[in-house]
Formats: sequence, structure tokens, C-alpha cells
Amino acid sequence: MGTVAMGGNNPIRVQSMTTTDTMDTEACVEQAIRIIEAGGELVRLTTQGTREAENMENIRRQLRARGFNTPLVADVHFNARVADVAACHCEKVRVNPGNYVDPGRTFKHLEYTDEEYAMELKKIENRLVPFLNICKANHTAVRIGVNHGSLSDRIMSRYGDTPEGIVESCMEFLRICRHEQFRDVVISIKASNTVVMVRTVRLLVQTMDREDMHYPLHLGVTEAGEGEDGRIKSAVGIGALLTEGIGDTIRVSLSEDPEKEIPVARKLVAWVEECAMLRAQAEASIIDDTVTISLGDTNAEDLQLKAAMATGALFIDQKAHKLVIHDDAFSAQYLETLADAILQAARVKFTKTEYISCPGCGRTLYNLQETIARIKQATSHLVGLKIGIMGCIVNGPGEMADADYGYVGAGRGKISLYHKKECVMKNIPEEEAVTQLLKLIEENEK
Repeated sequence: MGTVAMGGNNPIRVQSMTTTDTMDTEACVEQAIRIIEAGGELVRLTTQGTREAENMENIRRQLRARGFNTPLVADVHFNARVADVAACHCEKVRVNPGNYVDPGRTFKHLEYTDEEYAMELKKIENRLVPFLNICKANHTAVRIGVNHGSLSDRIMSRYGDTPEGIVESCMEFLRICRHEQFRDVVISIKASNTVVMVRTVRLLVQTMDREDMHYPLHLGVTEAGEGEDGRIKSAVGIGALLTEGIGDTIRVSLSEDPEKEIPVARKLVAWVEECAMLRAQAEASIIDDTVTISLGDTNAEDLQLKAAMATGALFIDQKAHKLVIHDDAFSAQYLETLADAILQAARVKFTKTEYISCPGCGRTLYNLQETIARIKQATSHLVGLKIGIMGCIVNGPGEMADADYGYVGAGRGKISLYHKKECVMKNIPEEEAVTQLLKLIEENEK
């Protein structure tokens, strides 16, 4: 089996996720190889059902036959039985506490007595323990992957939409793992909002320390988008934590081909010490609510990533609200635009349309990159508006709770449109969907 040491003094590991149909073995193998050859150290694939989970064995066998021993991770949502099957065929299984046992979220408030709440936790234990036993027998690791966008109604009703609720969703599963003496666990807490992501991961670290738990952490800003904005948003959130010594593995989630995520992630890992030093210098020199940073990069992407990584936490923590970047290789106008992009990624100042778009996976139900381009072209003038563009319903409605409008894959060739949390048009033909979204925005923004 492929293995990769994680946590402690081991290197920070870089990973990505395929966008191919998990039943298409050849396509998955070819894309996984592209990810690996770009420097990816783990490859995750979506497993919607038991068929996909079982096909992980064929994908793994072909990769091994071609000389690639990189660990494979099965991504499971909504069906705990799928996790049981996947645990027999790959090195790690990701389960999402928000939809592992709890029913699908409806955003309704539920009332529980303490006894009833305890019974719900017992349901989780009764279902999780057999899965952990399968993992023990097969030497399979587990990722407890909590997403801000897929918290259960149970958690939301008791804790609200808060970092405390997100952390508790994770801790419920971790406590069962510890009780069962299952130690091969990685934890991730993700959000499309960098402020929520950073504050929640920090709280998780404090909570684990308080309960004497020590597990490796996976970092990522989910639905970060694509292009410069996706890179900057990822660097703000991931970089804030890496420069604090938090994080053992990362994924930069871009709405692009997955192999393009790897070079960006490797840069963030390579620059941890440098950006930690730049962050300390910038914090020490804050004057008039302004962070000033001087860099000497000649490559635009390097400049974007370093500036965002070094300063993001200062804005997330509201230590300042303005940014000035100095770099002789770039024009003053470009540097000002970059500063605005970083401030928007840190939720400080909004100067353009905000796009919350997923990176895509085997569940994606339409051509994500083409659709994003069409929507951006038609809406980029709507400063401050937030538009969610999601390939499927796994995190769609929840991750878009912060968005004004949402475009979500509902089935093959079918799209559902959202205004805030409300689905206002269901299962409309894909060829009409972008036009209908623009019409919806126009009608409401009048």
C-alpha cells in the first residue's frame, strides 16, 4: 500500500482531487498521474456509491502497475455504507460529519432535550465504530472532513452557524476515535470564507489541546474559485495558519484542472518561513491602520501568493484595514489592484464581484470552467455581489449561505438556482440556466 508520513516533524504534504468520473478507470488513472507528476503526494477521488468505492481497487491496481504508489483517498458523502466499502480499497477515507449519519440539511431549527441529543450522538457512535473496525483491519486512515457548508441541522440548531458549532461537529467524531483507540486520523475544517476558516481551525487546535488530542491537520479554503482570485483567497486562508505553525497537509482548491493546484500549493509550503518573517515585519510596522509590505518578486503569481500569505492574518484579525504593497517590477496600479484583492479575500473591503466556485470533482454535473467564465463575463460589474457556482449539492446550498445567488448542479443537464438559502428555480435545463440566473439577478437587484 502507498503510505505518506504526516504530522509531527514530517514535511507538509500537498494533495489534490480528481475531476473525472470515478467509474472511468482510465480517465482517473491518467488524471491521477498528472497530479502525481506535478508533485501531488495524495490523490482524492469522489465515491458517490458502492460501485465507485469498489472501482477504487481497479484504479489503485492500475496505478501500482504503472509504478505509482501514491496513496488514494475516497471522498464519501451521504452514505456511510460507501465508506465501509471504500476502506477496503484505498489508503484513506474521508467522511463528512455533517452528512455521515445526520439526515440531509434543510436549514430548519430543531429542538432537542439533552437526552434526545445524547441519543443522536449514540447513533453516530453505533455507525462509526464498525467503520473504524474495518479501517483497523485494512490499515486504512480516516479523514474527518468538516465543511462549513454542510453542517447538520442538529449542530446548527444547538450551536448556530458558529466556529464553535463547526468544531463540535468535528470533536464528536474525534472523541469516538479516541475511545476506540483509533489513531490514524487526519482532520480538516474548511470554509469558503477565509475568516471563518482561520478562526475555526485555531479554535479546533485549542479544543484538541484542552482535551489532550493531537492529530494532523489538513488545510484548505473550499470553493476558492479560479485564476488570481482563487490563488489569493487560498494564500490568505492557508497562509495565515501555516505562518502560525498550524497545518500538516494542504490543498489549494481551484476551479481549474487539478494538476494546476499542485504548483501553487508547493509554493505556499516552500515559503512558510519567509512569509512568517514578512508577516512579523509587517505587523511591527502598522501605521495609520495600514499594513505596508515590500517585496522583490518579478513573477506575478509569486507576488500574489507571498503578499497574501504574509498579510492575510493581519486583516483576518482586524489589526489593520488597509494595505500598501511595494515592488519595483510592477506598476502602482497593479499593486493597488492586488492589495484590493487581498483585502477582499480577507473580508475587509469589497471592490468587485465575489465568486464562490467549487474546484469540481467526479460529482460535478456540468462543464464548470466554461460556466464560470460565462457567469463572470456577465456579472463582473456587480461590485460586492456574491455568486456561488457549485457542481453538485454536496456543499452547494450550505457553502452558498453567504452568497446572494447560487447556481448548483441538480442532475445531468439540470441546474437549480438559489437566492440566498432559498431554491427559487429547480431542475431547469442547463442550456437555459445562465440566462435564467442573470434574469434572476437583474429582477432582484433593481
